[in-house]
Amino acid sequence: MAIATRDEGKKVNSNINVTPMVDVMLVLLIIFMVITPMLNNKVNVDLPVAVNAVVMDAANKEDSTVVAVTRDGKTFLGGDQVQVDDLGARITARMDQFKQGSKTVFLRADSRANYGKVMDTIDGIRSAGVSELGMLTEKKDQ
Repeated sequence: MAIATRDEGKKVNSNINVTPMVDVMLVLLIIFMVITPMLNNKVNVDLPVAVNAVVMDAANKEDSTVVAVTRDGKTFLGGDQVQVDDLGARITARMDQFKQGSKTVFLRADSRANYGKVMDTIDGIRSAGVSELGMLTEKKDQ
C-alpha cells in the first residue's frame, strides 16, 4: 500500500489581491466627493443666479463670516440661528474672535426670501461696522 501525498505547497500564490482594496477606496472617494461640498455651507439656500458673478474665494475660508437668510425668513450666522436684532453684536464678537483685518461679511440669501427680511439682515450687518458686504450668487451658465 502506498502513502498518498499532496503537493499543495507548490501551488501557494504569493501575489496580493488588491481588487477589494481598490473597491473600498473608490467607494470612500465617492462618499467624500459627495459630502465635501455640504460641509462648507451649513445652511442650505437656493442662491439667486447672476450673469456677471465674481468668484469670492474668501467666502470658503474657515474664518470667514457668512450670514444666510433662508426662504422662510430665518437668519443664520455660520450655522447658528440668530435674531436680526442681535446680528450686529454677534458679528462684531465673531470678527474680534478671529481677528480679521478686513471687515468683510458674506451674505447668502435665498432667491425666494422676503426682500424685507434680507434688507433687515443687511441693516443688522451694517450696524456691526462692516466695511464690505459680499453677496453670494450662482453664476449663470451660458
